[in-house]
Amino acid sequence: MDTDQRLREAAERLALTLAQGGMQKTTARVMTALLYSQRDTLTAADLCAELSISSGAVSTAVKQLTPLGLIERVPAPGSRRDHYRFRRGAWANLMSQQNAMLAVMGAAAQEGLDAAGEDSAPGRRLHEMKDFYAHMTRHLIPLIEAWRGSYDAHHADAAR
Repeated sequence: MDTDQRLREAAERLALTLAQGGMQKTTARVMTALLYSQRDTLTAADLCAELSISSGAVSTAVKQLTPLGLIERVPAPGSRRDHYRFRRGAWANLMSQQNAMLAVMGAAAQEGLDAAGEDSAPGRRLHEMKDFYAHMTRHLIPLIEAWRGSYDAHHADAAR
């Protein structure tokens, strides 16, 4: 089996895993096609052909993946087509977006505590929730920044 075939199969396995985790299957396939591609960029037409999906499906996937910071549209001199690539730093950006969810969950716990009181049955459960999300918030941000610094220090020559 050649390298391209092995990469396509690995991409499809990851896409299936992501779909099982809640991502739309086509969106997962577009993301993994860009992640596993040996080319730096792919056009929407490339993605349509490679994945046997419609241009509308590609457009929908791009609209979902771009705001997450997983893929980006890049200029291609001499081409009128949009080119996309898997974004450098995508994983840290994605995890950083979880900070907003941590804040929302912490605020929800506080709102429940304010309504129920600390000494009630829901208050005790909500206190644990609030403490958990506060802990995650305190540790996630420095952890992501430490990873970025470490990665950048070891991969400075690969920066785009």
